[in-house]
Amino acid sequence: MHPFEPSADWAGRFAGLPVLQLVASQAPSLPAALQRMARAVLAHPFRAATLSIEEFAREVEVSVATANRLARALGFAGYPQFRAELARGFESILAPVEALRSNLAQAASTAETMAASLQETRDNLERTLQALQSPACEAAVELILGAEQVLSLGWGSSAFLAGLLQHELEPYCALAGCLAQAGGPSHAARQLFRRGPADLLIVMAFPRYVEDSIELTRLARERGMKVLALTDKPASPLVPLADVVLYAHTQRQMAATSNATALALVEALVAAVARRTEGAVERQRELAHSVMPWLHLEVAPAPPAARRRRLSPAPGEAPRSNPPPPLGEPAP
Repeated sequence: MHPFEPSADWAGRFAGLPVLQLVASQAPSLPAALQRMARAVLAHPFRAATLSIEEFAREVEVSVATANRLARALGFAGYPQFRAELARGFESILAPVEALRSNLAQAASTAETMAASLQETRDNLERTLQALQSPACEAAVELILGAEQVLSLGWGSSAFLAGLLQHELEPYCALAGCLAQAGGPSHAARQLFRRGPADLLIVMAFPRYVEDSIELTRLARERGMKVLALTDKPASPLVPLADVVLYAHTQRQMAATSNATALALVEALVAAVARRTEGAVERQRELAHSVMPWLHLEVAPAPPAARRRRLSPAPGEAPRSNPPPPLGEPAP
């Protein structure tokens, strides 16, 4: 398939970008070669936004000069200005790519790279801690303890976090489930369809936000469910849909988001729920008993003094025979 064959992108999710609307409106009046290039941009705008002028021209099989003429015909000084405007529509998607490119351009050893990543996580945790608000924390725990059923949701890397959240909440909730399962978003929608005002959805979305998480949260609101959102900032698309929001600072230079910080927030939330749960110790004891057959039991060796005592006869007990001598020593 040619990289610039028509796709559904223009007619679908990217149609609202102003620069693409400009291309679409001007394309019919352009010369044939420029029309072909304009159609290529509309067919795959993300690819066009990330290619250099040389790559763009080579893909569409035109000259660099022709690519520049397209940009000028659209009112830009040149192709770099046109591509920069096109890339603005994909800033949130491209940000991790550019951050990685910038980071890799700096010389660093393996140990320095790992140390920088750990330092970044520590900084994220510190900023998350500073941003904690007591009313939101209390309200989040109240929502969890007051719900008949608690469902966790997340896609992308947040799907794994959602599963961990369900795992950690199970001892303290009557019913805890996870919607991020093999059935995908349609399976999650089927589960939400049966829920109502007595239930709670805990949804997680961090950059880069997955559209399915947002749409399923809207469905939960339509069903009357309460929503607790775990996200990164007030501008997150989850915030307008949530009853309560907890924030984790998730900036990361080598990837789109810091899962370590998000996981720390999950564990902090569960710790708060455990403290407020009546009979939490008994529940954990019952859980430990139920999983005991699958746990490895570490039996510590007896201390030397205890072993010596076992070799000595008890009062009234016949003397024990001497143990065999170590190899290489004569018997007494």
